Amino acid sequence: MSEATGGGDPAELYARVQAATAGSTYRLQRTEQGFNLTADVPQPPSDRGRITQMHTYRVELRPREGTFTMTDVVRTQERGRDGLPRRTVTTGRSRYRTWGRAVDGSEQQHFSSAEGHRLIRGAAEALGWRELRPVSTKVALGFGVVGGVVALGTLIALAVVFWL
Repeated sequence: MSEATGGGDPAELYARVQAATAGSTYRLQRTEQGFNLTADVPQPPSDRGRITQMHTYRVELRPREGTFTMTDVVRTQERGRDGLPRRTVTTGRSRYRTWGRAVDGSEQQHFSSAEGHRLIRGAAEALGWRELRPVSTKVALGFGVVGGVVALGTLIALAVVFWL
């Protein structure tokens, strides 16, 4: 990080993440605002049909401020018994893990979304970058707080009504 400008070097961060993912199943791709780190998520066999899932960590950099945001984009495609594909895309912050065995039973496969978060954060923090929460996470937190306050108010009102 440059002390004079307060900014970070995107190329250096990209190189650190690239070095950390060398030899792994992660795929790294530059974007206009930063980079995407993508992994195929192993899925256990299902009686519902074939499921494929891809987890992308979308990292947007703000070099002048030395900050970044990380958004998870999870794409799932399921081919049901009827043969028709169903696709879903979720964005925000996803935390999950999966595990299973290869089709031939030879090797165990696993994925943890937290591993990608740690990998990116570790490389960024070592260079002095700060993570900002994406807007979707802030909105979800706001709704959670409002919902909690409403629930607490309802419980207090019910307690007052039934104890008087």
